[in-house]
Amino acid sequence: MGNITDNIVFEVKKVICGKDNVIAQTLTAILAGGHILMEDVPGVGKTTMALAFSKTMGLNFGRVQFTPDVLPSDITGFSLYDKASDSMKYQPGSIFHNLFLADELNRASTRTQSALLEAMEEGNVTVDGHTYMLPHPFTVIATQNPAGASGTSLLPDSQVDRFMVRVSIGYPSAEDEKAMLSRRRNGINPMDNVKTVCNADEILKMQAEVNKVFVHEKLADYIITLINGTREHKDLLRGGSPRATLALTSMAKSCAYLNGRNYIVPGDVQKVFLPVITHRLILTAEAEINNRRVEDIAQEIVKSATPPKV
Repeated sequence: MGNITDNIVFEVKKVICGKDNVIAQTLTAILAGGHILMEDVPGVGKTTMALAFSKTMGLNFGRVQFTPDVLPSDITGFSLYDKASDSMKYQPGSIFHNLFLADELNRASTRTQSALLEAMEEGNVTVDGHTYMLPHPFTVIATQNPAGASGTSLLPDSQVDRFMVRVSIGYPSAEDEKAMLSRRRNGINPMDNVKTVCNADEILKMQAEVNKVFVHEKLADYIITLINGTREHKDLLRGGSPRATLALTSMAKSCAYLNGRNYIVPGDVQKVFLPVITHRLILTAEAEINNRRVEDIAQEIVKSATPPKV
């Protein structure tokens, strides 16, 4: 599947300039079967990246622009009385797509944000006592503006933990911004040039191959050591959850797969550790006063743990 994944990256890069690492992390998470949280200031290309991935991967795409008046039923669906059959009929919500873009999720009410919890964890929604399966593959890409931006609120910890990774696009370099302008000359929209290179069935096949990637017992111990390092660090009030352990393993397997291997090595774990763990960590009050950063702490944990030789 190497050619397919290379082509996916090539197509997404047509609209996102100079952000190869973010593109790679997003693709790695999708093939690992996870959800992606994109946190950044407005206008840097979060929505554009999600659209590009859905188009080139041939995925059915849905989007909701979250605002305070969006209701949980807008996401999960609702039951409506049908006079012809004299019964209640289920009307699917907007989440019933292969790739669901929750745009500016942290502008929604907490109740509406929570409507995504079951879908993200179990791949289904329950409405009026009935459970409805979501399509496969199913990925949520949620964007949010930094906390403190106008009209935003913090996502619940339980929801943040359900995102496999958090990525940040950031501002482009001057050179990349110039390339972006060049691609849009004469009213051209680069998105129109993005080609579909695979489909949902091929994504499912790749996800199944990722699941089969071998994890040596020593690598499993290494992953657990890193996660325990976050739980025991003196500057962290809360470390990684067991879900973080599973996410780190899945991301490492996906990283190995994208590098043409059917087994993981310590470098795979190290490469994905920060995007998997940093959004799950909470600093102590003292660490915040001392201007400590979770990214720096995560890097310290990686450096302090001796990788195994396998």
